[in-house]
Amino acid sequence: MVTQQTYREAMARLGAAVNVITTDGPGGKRGFTASAVCSVTDTPPTLLVCLNRNSDSNEALKINRVACINVLQAAQEYLSPIFAGMTEGDYAERFGRAEWSTLETGCAVLEDALVSLDCKVTEVSEVGTHSVFICEVQALKVASSGQGLVYFGRRYHSLDHA
Repeated sequence: MVTQQTYREAMARLGAAVNVITTDGPGGKRGFTASAVCSVTDTPPTLLVCLNRNSDSNEALKINRVACINVLQAAQEYLSPIFAGMTEGDYAERFGRAEWSTLETGCAVLEDALVSLDCKVTEVSEVGTHSVFICEVQALKVASSGQGLVYFGRRYHSLDHA
């Protein structure tokens, strides 16, 4: 039998990009850190985002139906614990720690992110403790340079872009 602890240990060995995901609209402006993000298909360009149902961003994302996945550069590592709720401060203070703009959906787009994928949420599924958001990309912005940031083995690591 696979226990919660052994599964978590296994997942610590699955490296992933570090993302700050934002949403804005009638449900409020929110942002959260996530590594559970992956591409689904390129036609139409779609990815998925997994978010714990206990997160205060979960309901906002369900109401707003838009999200921007901001892939952090290594130099933006400091934003990860802020948007993970590991520091003091409300959302205004969190968003005040970086420069933002918008693209198509009105969600916050992090300046100098490696890539920002501005999306509309087309489907939501509930799986265990999490909601799985299917997000269709409406616009994107790609940085011309920067080092990647991944989370692996419960630590951050930077990656050089070849």
